[in-house]
Amino acid sequence: MIITRAPFRVSFCGGGSDLPPFYEKYGGCVLSTTIRKYMYLTIHNYFHKDQIVLKYSKTETVKSCDEIEHKYFRQCLKDFGITGVEISSMADIPAGTGLGSSSAFAVALLHLLYTYKGEFVSKYKLAKEACEVEITKLGEPIGKQDQFAAAFGGLNYYEFQPSGFVKVEPIIMLPESYRKLERNILMFYLGGVHSASAILKEQSRNVTAADKAEVQKKMCDLTRSLKEELQKNNVDALGELLHENWMLKRSLASGISNPLIDEVYEKAMSAGALGGKLLGAGGAGFMIFYVPDENKHAVRSALADLREIDFELDNSGATIVYVDKDNI
Repeated sequence: MIITRAPFRVSFCGGGSDLPPFYEKYGGCVLSTTIRKYMYLTIHNYFHKDQIVLKYSKTETVKSCDEIEHKYFRQCLKDFGITGVEISSMADIPAGTGLGSSSAFAVALLHLLYTYKGEFVSKYKLAKEACEVEITKLGEPIGKQDQFAAAFGGLNYYEFQPSGFVKVEPIIMLPESYRKLERNILMFYLGGVHSASAILKEQSRNVTAADKAEVQKKMCDLTRSLKEELQKNNVDALGELLHENWMLKRSLASGISNPLIDEVYEKAMSAGALGGKLLGAGGAGFMIFYVPDENKHAVRSALADLREIDFELDNSGATIVYVDKDNI
């Protein structure tokens, strides 16, 4: 048996600039962190060598890759030419809630299949091939930040160059600054799931318009400012920059915000949050807020009807958790 995992991510600034219609023309950048919430995948040799068993939210037993319903499993198992295995997936957080779960799944699955074949794969190759699977082969209208976050892990600044190359730059701060960042971010679950594809399709169309492209450029400027402030250990700057980024992001597509999200945001800000945002493409899932210690009780009280999610920062990225060499 082999077990791999890949972390979920929390994106702070620049989301949307990793979409090809934007970065291929202007270049883009995102600043995000991964958290200790993971997608797990396991693989084991199956008794019947001519069959594949897949266990996720449902169970599939098939005799060829073409019969597989789950498009990620179907594509990756065809690419690797693997059969006679049983693969299971599980996650700490539900899919469709804005934490990059589909890309974490793709990265963990590729890592699993490479390990099963006895091949080493770099973090960059994992991220790059996950992008190829999701964007090129499966035609998902998504960007590149989630795959690179899941593969590399940690608090990073990602630069998406027009050539397609992605530069990964870790944010270096004092240990107490990391602890302050981790301590002052509160995460709340709104419930529901969103269709990232639908929202990102509209956003991809919109960023080709001059006014929307200008908004996205301003978000990239905020991302660069956040990088500089964090590297100077000015963690509190995250609050204001999150707020500015959210005000801009809401205007990029119709499904990003809604009355519930706006109400939650206003309650948190009135109670003392310095800034926040919805995670992911929009519409549902999780919201984060940057809140100084002295205002946390008030913010928690204002959002008492929502579930708060405790988390810690991750810096491991895609990881092989377990290998039983006798059963590979």
